[in-house]
Amino acid sequence: MAELEIVFWYWWVVAVGFLAVELLAPGFFFLWLAVSAFVVGSILLMIPSAPFEVQLLLFSLMAVASIMVWRRYVSAKSQESDQPLLNRRGAQYIGRVFNVVTAIENGQGKIKVGDSLWQAQGEDCPVGTKVKVVAVKGTVFEVEVCG
Repeated sequence: MAELEIVFWYWWVVAVGFLAVELLAPGFFFLWLAVSAFVVGSILLMIPSAPFEVQLLLFSLMAVASIMVWRRYVSAKSQESDQPLLNRRGAQYIGRVFNVVTAIENGQGKIKVGDSLWQAQGEDCPVGTKVKVVAVKGTVFEVEVCG
């Protein structure tokens, strides 16, 4: 069987293929595979006699190294949000005081928050009692009576 001869532009075609996949599924993973394939193709352009095993080893090492470097860079650059509760609506209400609109009986009732009603759990109390939200479990507020 004849040995397959890999030409530099084969790696460049692979790089373009990885770039196309990156466009369809963004996330910077396939970008680094494309860069690695392009570099291997460029090395093969300069050293055309490099065996396929060496090419594959170079591609693998560069791909893994570039992905690891990118992930480290991203994790070092990521920072805390200036509004950590932005997408956690219930958690925004912890510590605030609201009125009971449906008496809390047997530990269950409702409080009015803005223009909506939320389920509340806590000690029994009548309608109109002011309660403080101390925790949120899903869509249920855990409350305690103020005062």
